[in-house]
Amino acid sequence: MDSALNIIVVEQDRERAMLIVDALREAGQMRIQVIGSGVGLARRVAETRPDLVLIDAGDPSRDVLEELTLAAGPMERPVAMFVDRADQGLTRAAIEAGVSAYVVGGLQPARIHPILDAAIARFHLFARMRAELAATKAALEERKVIDRAKGLLMRAKGIGEEEAYALLRKTAMDQGKRLADLAQAIVTAADLLR
Repeated sequence: MDSALNIIVVEQDRERAMLIVDALREAGQMRIQVIGSGVGLARRVAETRPDLVLIDAGDPSRDVLEELTLAAGPMERPVAMFVDRADQGLTRAAIEAGVSAYVVGGLQPARIHPILDAAIARFHLFARMRAELAATKAALEERKVIDRAKGLLMRAKGIGEEEAYALLRKTAMDQGKRLADLAQAIVTAADLLR
């Protein structure tokens, strides 16, 4: 774990919060801010922009869990949540909300460091996967637009698919545009002329 982590700890019980802070400090030098409740959590997280949010929820309801996880911004940063009891529905809701580590059995100071390491690693893994998925979806959409533009050129000019693609490619290169951008312009123009 990076020694310069900025961590927000969400814990209502002051004594328990101090135990968490002490355990975190033993794990390395970190900037730690304790928030006593979920009220205003989204605003405070946005202002602080922590590297990680640690939530000690004890025995949360589904509503509290969803509010805490969404306010903590689990798609923007790792969120580690510690709860006292197992509940399949709550576990599923936390994971679906993007919580990086959902630990049943409460927060035990000796386990904090490896759990936070795992939460950070898991968050980065899923962030890479989301980025790759978005890039793949974008490439697929571009491919569809290029295919549509090829079809329009084939009909308009009475040429085959290979010639239409070569014409698209040459025109894009001559104009210094991306093939997908030129294809989108052709499709847009065709839609306007209908």
